[in-house]
Amino acid sequence: MTTVEAIIIGVVQGLAEFLPISSSGHIVLTQFLLGVREVGQAPPKDIALEIVLHMGTLVSVIIFFRKPLWRLTQSLYTKEMKEQRVQIVWLALASAPATIAYILFKTQFKAAYNDPVLTSGLLIVTGCILFVPSWLKKMKDSNKPIGFWTAVVMGCFQAIAILPGISRSGSTIVGGLLMNGKPEKVAEFSFLMSIPAITGGFVFNLKDMIDVQMEHVGPEKATLGQGLEAALKECFQSAYVSGAAAAAIVGLLAIYLVMGAVRRGKLTYFSYYCFVAGVSGMVYFSLVN
Repeated sequence: MTTVEAIIIGVVQGLAEFLPISSSGHIVLTQFLLGVREVGQAPPKDIALEIVLHMGTLVSVIIFFRKPLWRLTQSLYTKEMKEQRVQIVWLALASAPATIAYILFKTQFKAAYNDPVLTSGLLIVTGCILFVPSWLKKMKDSNKPIGFWTAVVMGCFQAIAILPGISRSGSTIVGGLLMNGKPEKVAEFSFLMSIPAITGGFVFNLKDMIDVQMEHVGPEKATLGQGLEAALKECFQSAYVSGAAAAAIVGLLAIYLVMGAVRRGKLTYFSYYCFVAGVSGMVYFSLVN
């Protein structure tokens, strides 16, 4: 992969990771459009690129939410900060459904990533999800704090969003709004949820990368340390690092945009884009096949 291709994919990742338009769906479709992957085939995914792009987007959310993250860290050794400690519990609870779903249905999820028509169709589903709050008029005068059931519902939406084309940020924010959560608090909680989600994706992909590297050397000869060293060397190619930097910068801008859209109740604006992108993708990739 060239540096230009990696930067393009990094920009797409940074935008789509946090905008409610599905990063996984856009990465899949972008790879097919760039010719990095062949339609109708299921080549091994570029695990190294996914790892460094996850690192880039993780940097974005940590920078933007550095203050609430610092308060959560302080609460671990400050007795008076009970509210923040409870929020850590809710974040852990919200992360559980996606973890369980990935473990149980890993094969099915991976198969979906090889189908650009399905991915395009799921973008249309995301468009519908983003319309739900306006349909049910749940966004106005919502001040319910994040609690047990809100965390569970948002966690279930995050599990569904493992599918390419279903927006993680969009679906979890909508899930929180449906539970009458305050929009700004729901959006913040959704982005904080992304930290364990992105970190989990990083860990799973790094494990796969290490397994691949050890297989090349020979499992009976390679050590875990050698596998990790080879995996990191593969990840930190100049092209991939450029893509990660692009993802980090664009991702930070995307978070600002989403937080503003949530405060103004304008999530539905993104649904129109999802409808257009989804229909266009289904038509194009159906013709290519």
